[in-house]
Amino acid sequence: MAETATVARPYAEAVFGLADKAAMLAKWQEMLAAMAQIAVHPDMRACISNPNLGARQLYDLFMALCNEDFPADARNLVRVLIENGRLELLPEIHGQFIGLKNEREGVVEAEIRTAFQLDNAQITGLVADISRRLKRRVQPHVTLDKELIGGVRITAGDEVIDCSVRGQLEDMAAALKS
Repeated sequence: MAETATVARPYAEAVFGLADKAAMLAKWQEMLAAMAQIAVHPDMRACISNPNLGARQLYDLFMALCNEDFPADARNLVRVLIENGRLELLPEIHGQFIGLKNEREGVVEAEIRTAFQLDNAQITGLVADISRRLKRRVQPHVTLDKELIGGVRITAGDEVIDCSVRGQLEDMAAALKS
């Protein structure tokens, strides 16, 4: 949802700036991941939307569930999000933070959907080819998708490389229609 992304962006950028200045990008990514996981839990979502639960109670509950000793800056982020009624944005803030971190580090995440299981050598070869093409390091996420019939479909940023049988059949069908 565009509105959620728009509202979350300033928070993500502020957290990224803070983490980058302190050279703690990896630590903040871990903390945001933990916070986002708690924020999406159905029971926590119910608490977030419960008008009978005060800000202090919600903060205490959230921090108890975090089960970690977060630094003051992370605890302050939770306070600010609660005060502004934005705690449910944590998953989006986490996602945007990862995007900013990847951009800084020259990394692109690539979704590799394959019709058949790939071994490590095949994945390594695909990642090397994608890295050369995009001139960036690639972090692959490989999933099995039998609907492709054969081959692979790679999505990296705005780029889509469709080498699947299904994609070729769709291209042929489109060519025959024109």
